[in-house]
Amino acid sequence: MELDQIINGCLLGDRFCQKALFDRFSGRMFSVCLRYAKTKADAEDLVQDGFVKVFLNLEQYKNDGPFEQWVRRIMINNAIKKYHKKSNQNEYSSSDYLPEEAIEPDVVNKLGEGELLKIIAELPDGFRMVFNLYAIEGYSHKEVSELLHIEESTSRSQLTKARKILQEKLLKFQKSYL
Repeated sequence: MELDQIINGCLLGDRFCQKALFDRFSGRMFSVCLRYAKTKADAEDLVQDGFVKVFLNLEQYKNDGPFEQWVRRIMINNAIKKYHKKSNQNEYSSSDYLPEEAIEPDVVNKLGEGELLKIIAELPDGFRMVFNLYAIEGYSHKEVSELLHIEESTSRSQLTKARKILQEKLLKFQKSYL
């Protein structure tokens, strides 16, 4: 079934089309949500909540861009709203130095997707949100600050600290690998 047919069926409340839409995009959206969640269960909840929002707001999709990007945006906004509900914005600070050792590219290549997602999931919430939005989704610090209701300087600071933590974790992985 073509995507346009599925969307039209969803707009008419067709459960078969809703399941088809969910089946088509849930795997990719789970990957997106997993980067914003602490656990797989949290990511599953984000996907479920996100699809409820997709179905409730489907009439707002104007076919002015890729549908998957529209769904992805809803998932990200849903994750941000969940973050705001439990956020305290006062993240702990890791050490303020950058490790002097270089990380071997071979070591990074040995990390599986699951291991990398686990390392990202271990970041404090604010650091993880900023890292995902800036480094992975491609938002600017200004956009991140608006989405998370923080100062641009806080976005920059949290990104720097997230990168430091990730680098430290990768160095530990490298030492255990070699």
